[in-house]
Amino acid sequence: MGLPWQQGPLSAAAIGHFLTPEPLPERLLFAERLRRRMRVKFNDTWIADSENVILLHEPGRYPVAYFPREDIDAHALVTSGKTTHHKDLGDTAWYAVRAGERTTERAAWEFTALPGHAAELQRRIAFAWRAMDAFYEEDERILGHAADPYHRIDIRSISRTLEVRLGDTVIARSEHPVVLFESGFAPRWYVPRADIDETRLRPVEGQTFCPYKGLCDYYDIGDVHRAAWSYRNAYREVDRIGDLVSFEPDEVEVSRDGERLRLEPGQNVIPHGIDRGLDVEEVKAR
Repeated sequence: MGLPWQQGPLSAAAIGHFLTPEPLPERLLFAERLRRRMRVKFNDTWIADSENVILLHEPGRYPVAYFPREDIDAHALVTSGKTTHHKDLGDTAWYAVRAGERTTERAAWEFTALPGHAAELQRRIAFAWRAMDAFYEEDERILGHAADPYHRIDIRSISRTLEVRLGDTVIARSEHPVVLFESGFAPRWYVPRADIDETRLRPVEGQTFCPYKGLCDYYDIGDVHRAAWSYRNAYREVDRIGDLVSFEPDEVEVSRDGERLRLEPGQNVIPHGIDRGLDVEEVKAR
């Protein structure tokens, strides 16, 4: 997503390239001021509150927010004595986070031997997203990871015919699908349910979560597992795809005006790790 994720410009799998006379380093990290008030809640206590957050983008990771020490509750950080090494940014000291009677180990970290070119991260602390109760921008809760200012979604109506088949069986045929373009991902084509033979869709237990679109439900088609999906209650920012269905072109045959669609190399969705572990009710509360 955004700069360093999937096929973004700082990703190892970038689809574009910088027009420079000399090769760029294999890994590029990008840091910038967030320019938004950000707060962290732990054990029903605000432990960090800052308008001077630095957002760090590094290849293959979500953006991470770094708070100045002076904007963090001095009693919230407990030195653990644990140190690791970041291959770009040097030694990393880990902290437990404490508020009231609750303590969580290895819930925050700080770079303690930064190279000169990364000095702006000195005396700044990052908090493990899943270890905290919540992160906020102003008074609005941010789910999944720090909001990426370079992540973009565009949804467009099209007049071309989209057809979905499994073998000789037509699963869907629509003359008014919509296409969703998302930073770093392949275009995804969504079909109204009225244009789908829903008897062919078999709901699958379990959901995933997208910080930009909401909770995602999946469907098997015949013997093909998770061949289709739907954001049945999509966030208002992308409500045009709400309750529409999209189909995986590498699992079933998806054609646009008779031309079969396929994912390009590197366009499969990469699992997002622990940030996926949000409770369903927590997401719905947004």
